[in-house]
Amino acid sequence: MKGSDLFVKCLENERVPYIFGLPGEEMEDILFSLEKSSIKFIPTRHEQGAAFMADMWGRLSGQAGVCLSTLGPGATNLVTGVADANLDKSPVVAISAQAGVQKLHKESHQYLDLVNLFRPITKWNGTIPNPQMIPEVVRKAFKIAESEKPGSTHIEFSEDVAGMKAEGSPILSKRVRRPDPDDSALEEAVALLKKARYPMIIAGNGAVRKMASQELTELVKKHHIPVAHTFMGQGALLDSETQSLFTIGFSFRDIVMDAVDQSDVIIAVGYDTPEYAPDAWNPRKNKKIIHIDFTPAEVYTHYQPNVEIVADIPATLKALSQKLDKDGVSFDSHWYRPIRGRIIKDRASYVLKEGQPFTVPGVLNILQTIMRNDDLLISDVGSHKIWIARNFSACCPNGCIMSNGLASMGIALPGAVAAALQSPSRRIIAAMGDGGFLMNSQELETAKRLNLGFTVIIFNDNDYGLISWKQQMSRHQSTGTKITNPDFKAYAESFGIKGYRPGNVRELAGQLKKSLNSKELSVFEIPIDVSVNQALIRKLAKGRAYAKH
Repeated sequence: MKGSDLFVKCLENERVPYIFGLPGEEMEDILFSLEKSSIKFIPTRHEQGAAFMADMWGRLSGQAGVCLSTLGPGATNLVTGVADANLDKSPVVAISAQAGVQKLHKESHQYLDLVNLFRPITKWNGTIPNPQMIPEVVRKAFKIAESEKPGSTHIEFSEDVAGMKAEGSPILSKRVRRPDPDDSALEEAVALLKKARYPMIIAGNGAVRKMASQELTELVKKHHIPVAHTFMGQGALLDSETQSLFTIGFSFRDIVMDAVDQSDVIIAVGYDTPEYAPDAWNPRKNKKIIHIDFTPAEVYTHYQPNVEIVADIPATLKALSQKLDKDGVSFDSHWYRPIRGRIIKDRASYVLKEGQPFTVPGVLNILQTIMRNDDLLISDVGSHKIWIARNFSACCPNGCIMSNGLASMGIALPGAVAAALQSPSRRIIAAMGDGGFLMNSQELETAKRLNLGFTVIIFNDNDYGLISWKQQMSRHQSTGTKITNPDFKAYAESFGIKGYRPGNVRELAGQLKKSLNSKELSVFEIPIDVSVNQALIRKLAKGRAYAKH
């Protein structure tokens, strides 16, 4: 068999169902080997879209998503999605074709040193110099990508190696068991908590990624410990639980920070520092910290844990709860309940009345009444993401997905393609701004071609709204953010996709219900009033002044 045949057999051994990418001359052998395999190659309209699809596949499944490109510009177009997966801790294996080895020592057409290009944005990457190394390289790429903390890996595959005669077989893929928590570290944590009055949990991406929701819920309900979620930790504890303080991670001081200020011990569960810098919640470096994660804590001036429990997160939470039970440790819930009440009241204040202009938080309140427990909302990056993090409750663990490590615009639409392939019966909404939509809007054709059904919501403000919002906060004016847009309804219809432009609250609610229930591929253009953005900042500032007074 050829090198490409062995390569594809190794991918089958890793249980890869789909590969997202664009075809190219140098990957011809790979494409024809894939045609004979159980793996479906899905041509996308841009390599960035392919990488985002692999990113979302890995994020939702825990198994590495795979994207494929040709050399040169094809490979460089993968970079943003590969980097996003790496910082968002999503397992991805990126494969790029390369010119034949006889061209690699000199300046050649479309030749770039791809191994060095991908080195800073992956956990590991390498080339395949001869076909006998294919099984080891493929197994290593998947093992490293899927190991905690997961991330991206990259394989460069030269066209001549792909066409060479190959011998060998795939290497067995076995699950690696994660360690149980160290008993001494648990005792240290319990001793610290015994001295605490107001302990609090910050639940990060890792708490959702390894499905620690059940153990986290049992721990906090039994011992009355409040939980604030990072943007990517949403749903680790459902917001319907009285211990939830919803979300933390904003660039402005929100209500939840009152609880952080009062807390004397922070239990960081699956927390990733790239997502929300610890100097934002521990500016005076005075918080006692218990670090619970699969890997040791990052070295960070504002994040110096008193105790590190490096082990399986669900097992650690269960063991910690048992030890607290044994020692009769529980906490007063009254200190954080008023803060939770203020957050709930604030969220309810954005309910839209008939005749009012659409706002992002107002539309989210409508969505919240429509969505079911297993529905999925994928958020793009922009001002709407802030509102989704702040005012939308995930219906289940991994029920609200967003990019917040690299925070990449353009991820939501291709992400919804991957999510719909993975869970065809699941109702999915991809929410984005006008800026993010047009970055990868071409993937509507991919979704249509694959006969996928999900709902696209475009919050249209004719602006790069998040940058404008931040400029307004710092300079009281904005510059360089205004844009214009096409007719999004007509744009959707040009693909043969249903387009909506609701004119009032009742119409929006009815059309959203219809779209979600029918699982038709549809696009909603919703013009939004952005005055709520600055109004929020003024309201929070006034609330602080009132509290101090």
